[in-house]
Amino acid sequence: MSTIVVVQKNGQACIAADTLTSFGDTKLSQKYDKYHDKIQLCGDSYLGIVGSAAHSLVVEDIFEDTSTEYDFSSRQAIFRTFLKLHGLLKEKYFLNTGTKDNDDEPYETSHIDAVIANHHGIFAVYGLRDTNEFERFWAVGSGADFALGAMHAVYDNLESAEEIAKIGVGAGAEFNNSSALPLTYKTIDLKS
Repeated sequence: MSTIVVVQKNGQACIAADTLTSFGDTKLSQKYDKYHDKIQLCGDSYLGIVGSAAHSLVVEDIFEDTSTEYDFSSRQAIFRTFLKLHGLLKEKYFLNTGTKDNDDEPYETSHIDAVIANHHGIFAVYGLRDTNEFERFWAVGSGADFALGAMHAVYDNLESAEEIAKIGVGAGAEFNNSSALPLTYKTIDLKS
């Protein structure tokens, strides 16, 4: 998994991510992985996706197709975009929607958890397409709990969204064995 965070403060949003890729017991650091950055640019939005390493390449392929319409400007628009994305994942990319426990799930899962940062704010979307918008910060991935705790501890004392995001990913990388530094980050101005 990973540690990917989004933070907004003082008119800016920041998304930050660790750079470790793992395949079972094999760790692939940024020293070996040419495409280690987990943050993708889609239009004017930055996305960070956790889950299978294949998700990033598939989502990149979908959003590079100019016929794909997407909108990350609001919670509802993101939901609709990921609803379309789910159909494409099944039809064109052979997404396996089954899980061991899928009898308990009300909908098919996309197996994608992601955070988004753009001029409109910071958001998260999960496998069942449930979408949230946040006022301060959020994190996804196996290091998310560590990142959330660290960002909570420093949010009121720091002025920069970037500083807070770096601390969050740093905590995830320190304590989660599926996350590692260095980190990457992108900062964007929020619309007033």
